[in-house]
Amino acid sequence: MKILIKDAQIIPMTKGYGAEDNYYMQGSIAVYNGRISGIGDISEDGDFDKIIDASGCVVLPGFINTHTHAAMTLFRSYADDLPLMEWLNTKIWPIEAIMSGQDIFWGTMLSILEMIKSGTTTFVDMYSFMDDVARAVEESGMRAVLARGVIGIGPNGEAALHESVNFAGNWHGKADGRITTMLAPHAPYTCPPDYLKKVMDYADQLGTGIHIHLAETLSEVAEIEKTYGKRPVELMHDIGLFERHVLGAHVVYVNEREIEILAEKKVGVAHNPQSNMKLASGIAPVTKMLEKGVSVALGTDGASSNNNLDMIEEMRSASLLQKVATMDPTSLPAYQAIEMATRNGASVLRMEKEIGQIEVGKKADLILVDFQKPHLFPRHDAAAHLVYAAQASDVKTVIIDGKVIMENRQVLTLDEERILYEAEKCAQKLVHEVKS
Repeated sequence: MKILIKDAQIIPMTKGYGAEDNYYMQGSIAVYNGRISGIGDISEDGDFDKIIDASGCVVLPGFINTHTHAAMTLFRSYADDLPLMEWLNTKIWPIEAIMSGQDIFWGTMLSILEMIKSGTTTFVDMYSFMDDVARAVEESGMRAVLARGVIGIGPNGEAALHESVNFAGNWHGKADGRITTMLAPHAPYTCPPDYLKKVMDYADQLGTGIHIHLAETLSEVAEIEKTYGKRPVELMHDIGLFERHVLGAHVVYVNEREIEILAEKKVGVAHNPQSNMKLASGIAPVTKMLEKGVSVALGTDGASSNNNLDMIEEMRSASLLQKVATMDPTSLPAYQAIEMATRNGASVLRMEKEIGQIEVGKKADLILVDFQKPHLFPRHDAAAHLVYAAQASDVKTVIIDGKVIMENRQVLTLDEERILYEAEKCAQKLVHEVKS
């Protein structure tokens, strides 16, 4: 399909932070066979299958949500205002234990619907029943990096690892290349070193990356230090995990030496500011990590601890949280927050040659944000508006892999009414069962 997006204000995210004085341009974008084929002054006389009028809109790369548990939308507002371990042990793990593949499918569909409508074009998911997650991705037109989460200390640790390996091998590259797979050991406190070494061996055989929760809470750091005499990042470094492609979720508690390790080993970080605030897990030293060269991206975590999957809110929270944490209003400015939600997301996934920027030859994963709104006037600075003033509902059109997935707020690939009905039914059934 050949598409022309005309008369847009384009934020291509091709300029790195610090060189953003001329970060945008006026013009058009041509898309052909799923990729960006032209940017700038493009004539409409090009035999286009579809012409999208983007006047009044800002066009930028789709957001990349680098850490979530998609089907946990079923638990949105189910278990709130609790610390992490109590939340997990008394509420989340018991209800997750009775989930079926059907529950996972509809919970994932609900999350995908929400993400598309708020401008996310790629998400990274760690959960169970991942065949059902992949099926939802395939049907929806989304791009996703998927992994079956595994817990090494559990009774089914070995079986789960084999499931994870089989899933990674079976689904990598499926859905016309929109699905990429990883392995996902849950965390250092649930996956001992011997178990992680098995994960590493499989990752080497498959040539895939590793997605792991890392240094999320003070209690985790204390437990790992007590058990192994080392902090979580030090332990992972010493057992050789970081010799592979690793995406660390949260990474809240790291010292100067650990930040240097993350930078040296090119460990990607998925920062989840709203989830970390809600669970009182702490404030990750994002400004320090970025200054040291760590690639830090953004994630929402699951909707049960956020409670939404809105990457615009996540950019805002990330920026404001760093300002108050450092007592420096210049920390994490707007453009850098957008960078974390787009090009840094591609970087931590090692997909920077394909997505995260508007550049000729790259995948056409694009969003149009409608700036014809009272809260986005006057037009002083588009980047600042996106981070500090925009809303998810301002996302007007979403293109993924060169296909129009949402147009004028209508999602074209999904039956929204049915998804809301089925997700509600699954959630109510689960709550009833877990209380029985």
